[in-house]
Amino acid sequence: MTDIFREIDEDIRRDRTVETFRKYGSWFIGAAVLVVALTGAYRWYQQDKQHKAEIAGGQFEAALEASRAGKSAEAEALLTDLVQGAGSGYRDLARFRVASEMGLTSPEKAVKAFDELAADAQLGPLLQGLARLRAAYLVADSASMDEMKARVEPLLPAGGAWGSSARELLGLKALKANDFEGAGKYFDAIMTEDAAPQALKQRAELYLSLVRGGAVSAKP
Repeated sequence: MTDIFREIDEDIRRDRTVETFRKYGSWFIGAAVLVVALTGAYRWYQQDKQHKAEIAGGQFEAALEASRAGKSAEAEALLTDLVQGAGSGYRDLARFRVASEMGLTSPEKAVKAFDELAADAQLGPLLQGLARLRAAYLVADSASMDEMKARVEPLLPAGGAWGSSARELLGLKALKANDFEGAGKYFDAIMTEDAAPQALKQRAELYLSLVRGGAVSAKP
């Protein structure tokens, strides 16, 4: 008797399955086709993305080779093309490199390019800070101390990635102006900063020896 009930139950389930498929079969088939299509599209997207990245990488390397060979105009043209058409990674690298190439021929344009990068929130604080620092280096000889402070002040809080480099720049600016007390404060801050690279601390120690020596009087 139990077997009869089991067979009846199985027949009912089969009937329900058949009825469900008749009712919703086209939806099931459509969903399966959609999954296959999406999987294929995703794989194509990944392959296309990798292919474009390889092309962009080759073009970026070609730009670097042109730069090393002294062909700044060619390097800038290749990099500008990357800025316009590459993905975000190589595009951002190219933007920085374009600004660097400009610095060889037109420091004013380079400063403007770095200032634009520093103002681009999509780059994130780390790259924005680097752009701000690069612009400050380009104007270090012509800018006043107040202008230099205004440019690098956002980089100075302790623990920042570019704070030590900004202090070195301000210290050198003060040293050039014979402001030995001010220069000493910047270099001392580098020496006591845990995040400062060892090479930078070694330079700061050399700068401090100049600070302690004071101004050198010209002999009559």
